[in-house]
Amino acid sequence: MTAQHSAVCVGEAEDVVKELRAALAKAGISLPSLGLDPVSLAREAPCPLIELGRCSVETARRIAAAVLR
Repeated sequence: MTAQHSAVCVGEAEDVVKELRAALAKAGISLPSLGLDPVSLAREAPCPLIELGRCSVETARRIAAAVLR
């Protein structure tokens, strides 16, 4: 895969992070460490992973409830 393809993937991943952050905010959930995984950004392929990060038990409970809705 080329660097250009990687840039497209990074842009798409950044957009998905924004979408997920907005969706979580609508559910009253905040994941401060939500973002792109820096290790997967260092490679060209496959596309970068999204790091959800650590959260409290209460936040995990709220995520589970939101997913089950």
